[in-house]
Amino acid sequence: MPATQAALWPHSDGHNQPGLTCSTGQNRNTQSPCPLRSLIGIAPDVALLVQDGAVVGRSFTDPVRYLTTGFTAPDPALPAPATRLVFTACLDVITTPLFDEVRERNPVALARLREIHRALRAQREDRHRADALLETIATFVEDYGR
Repeated sequence: MPATQAALWPHSDGHNQPGLTCSTGQNRNTQSPCPLRSLIGIAPDVALLVQDGAVVGRSFTDPVRYLTTGFTAPDPALPAPATRLVFTACLDVITTPLFDEVRERNPVALARLREIHRALRAQREDRHRADALLETIATFVEDYGR
């Protein structure tokens, strides 16, 4: 597994919380609420995160590869470096603590949201993946950024 992968940990309100985890299964460099005990691969690039005998989340190796709009098949080509960077920025702005600041309409957080929105609209390469991210970010801009 690569050193970094996207993981979803159940949040206390029942929603999934995107975060990062390390491939070693240790608590180092992770946003997991508890030490990860094992990964169980269930499909290519997909694993269940298990702790104390219970599934506590899921992990996607290289999640940027699978960005699509609707139910279209992901592009088999590798994502552009710009897409990888903006994906990370998107995760930052739609998860806590930065998302809390967006909801509270903090000017610095809203400026970051708008900057990501502009970058996604302007991106020329890997357009289909950028459009998938743009759908989500545009909703946040509409809801909070105006």
